[in-house]
Amino acid sequence: MKMLSKIFMSASKEKSSLGLGFITLLFFIFLYLPIIIIVLFSFNANKIASIWGGFSTKWYVSAINNSALLDSLQVSLTVAFLATLFATSIAVAAALALTRSDEIRFKNVSNTVVNLPLMLPEIVFAVAILILFSQLGIKNGMFKLILAHTCFCIPFAFLPIRARLQGMNTYLEQAAQDLYASPWVTFKRITLPIIMPGVFAGGMLSFVISMDDFITSNILSGGGATTLPVYIFSLVKQGVSPELNAISTLIMLVPIVFATPIWLLTKQKIKS
Repeated sequence: MKMLSKIFMSASKEKSSLGLGFITLLFFIFLYLPIIIIVLFSFNANKIASIWGGFSTKWYVSAINNSALLDSLQVSLTVAFLATLFATSIAVAAALALTRSDEIRFKNVSNTVVNLPLMLPEIVFAVAILILFSQLGIKNGMFKLILAHTCFCIPFAFLPIRARLQGMNTYLEQAAQDLYASPWVTFKRITLPIIMPGVFAGGMLSFVISMDDFITSNILSGGGATTLPVYIFSLVKQGVSPELNAISTLIMLVPIVFATPIWLLTKQKIKS
């Protein structure tokens, strides 16, 4: 009887694992099949994106030579770079103040204020900051985008930096102070190198969030300050074309090209 019960239990485990494997396979097909279709139809020679008309790379050439696309890409990269720089710097200062200083009162309230953009619906944040800019008389589209992106990127940079600081041992900082190192020298030579993985993670997260933002950028964008997501949305309103598929493929390809070498280097370090 014990042997039969063991055989029955092993068979039931195999069936459950097969069932979970099939569900997992369906999930990945549902997730990645549309992406594969976009990549395949980006090489479609037909102007109608949904009808295959042969293999061609002309839509990639058209996308690369599209001046409006390149201008919107330049705007997105400029806004994302500056917003990441400002947001990460503010996040480092806020994380240091909230984790190292004992003089700040109402730390829980301060943490809530820093993370408030995460709690608000983005449409509410975008409308509120649009009203604020109108009241202040700020009309420059690029300047408005940089300020807005900096505001909503701060919590994304703040969370990994704060987590890194909270998990950091303070003995090295105390030893540096015992050796008469100034607060700036202690931060530059001790604290910053240790928390750099958190700073890098927060900066990359802020950059991706800024590049991907649509709602705030669509509301605040003005003449000469159209970001890439807003430009792509304008193309979608005109209908899906193979050029749009080519643009989407290039957008997916760039992170893969940059992330693959980093992943390989990390894998080699783990093995060594």
